[in-house]
Formats: sequence, structure tokens, C-alpha cells
Amino acid sequence: MGSEPGYRPVETVETALEIVALLKRRDQAGVTAIADELGIAKSTASRHARTLEDRGLLVREGEAYRLGTWFLDYGTYVRNRQPVFEAAKPKVDELAAATDEKVWCVIEEHGVGVHIYGAEGRHSVRTHARVGRRTPLHQFAAGKAILAHLPEARIGTILEERGLEAATDETITDRSELRERLETIRERGYAINREESVRGVRAVGAPIRSDSGDAVAAISVAGPANRLRGEVLTEELPALLLGATNEIEVNLAHS
Repeated sequence: MGSEPGYRPVETVETALEIVALLKRRDQAGVTAIADELGIAKSTASRHARTLEDRGLLVREGEAYRLGTWFLDYGTYVRNRQPVFEAAKPKVDELAAATDEKVWCVIEEHGVGVHIYGAEGRHSVRTHARVGRRTPLHQFAAGKAILAHLPEARIGTILEERGLEAATDETITDRSELRERLETIRERGYAINREESVRGVRAVGAPIRSDSGDAVAAISVAGPANRLRGEVLTEELPALLLGATNEIEVNLAHS
């Protein structure tokens, strides 16, 4: 991404995107705060903010700016054009009702996992996951399920560019260990997350694959470690997930 010979980023675009990212982190901010945090002139921050406001991306409340619902329109459009979204949505809902846990559909984009749809069971636990969240693939079950079923060259590129940052003490941060884990995932067809992304939370994830065998998405079921243990973690949930992903794959192939 952006590494082609002669490539030079457009600074004004980068500044605008940095302002958007800042407002997402801080919820809202005035021109002075934007200028100080980004290290730009106050006049520059003001021009960018006003331009983004004029185009509907930002909303001004008093002296502060916040993100506008313009992003909701584009985000919904992007999600709805994913073929796997319509195919997976009913199965995600069914799994949440059947397991009473949190169920997610995740895709890979730019080497990270993106949560595109989730459904809550009666006993779902709250975590940092949300629609649109981008998470390193090696840190969670759905991500590992996807990573294990990508072409070898793509796996190598992702590991090289993204590294193996730890989310908890249980996150796999050794490349050789991760490679061994990915081979196990390929052999049995599903991945297990043992508190590798959130302490106290375990999950099982299974890939949704194309006709070529490469992963186009994954579904995961997540819940507290005291409930997701023993045969529930290693047999019951994997069986449910593998059945669901197989059905989704058939529907995708004939859509």
C-alpha cells in the first residue's frame, strides 16, 4: 500500500484524514485542539475543518467539530455490497439464538480483520468488538481462521507488514508458533481463541471459503471463558460453526 516507486502521498488528503481519525478518537475537538495535536497551523486546521463541514463529513457544535452521519451512509453502502454479508447475516442471527453468545462475521481487508456484522444471544458479553472495528488477524479466532486459509504469499506479506502485536499475555507473538497454529487450523477447519484478544473471553472461528479454498470471511462465536470450555469449546461450537459456514459457502457459490 503506497509503496510503488515514485509514490508521494497528497499532504492535504492526509491532513483531512488525520482530522477525521482524531475526531473519532476524541469524539469532538475545536480548531485549536486539532492544530495542537496534529502539529499544524491553526489556520490550516480551520480551513480543513470548514471544508469537511461544507461537504457534510463534519458537524460543528459551538466551537467544536464532530464526525457527521455522512460516514454512516458510506459505511452501510460498503458493507451491503459485500456478497458475504447477505449470505452470512441469517446464519449469524441463527447461531446467536442457538448459542446465546455473541456471533460475528469478519472479512479481511488490508491485512486486518474487519467486523461487518454481529448478533447477540441472551447471554452475550460486551467486548471492544463492534461493527467496523479493525483487528490484527492473529489476535482472534475469526482472524486466524481467515489467515490460515489465505495464499501462502499473502500470509507472508501480512505478517511482514502487520507484525504480531500482543493484545493480552496469551496473544501469539512468535511467528513460528503462529505458523504451527495456522497449520492446525487448516487440518481441523476451525480456530480457537483462548483469551488472546480479551482477557476472560474465548472464541471459536471458522472460515467461509471460495471455490478455490481461500477464505473470503469467517464467523466466530465468543463468550466468557467459564462457559466456553471443554467440549463446548472443542466440539459443540466447532460443529455448529462448520455447518453454518458450509451452508453459507453453498449459497455464495450459487448466488
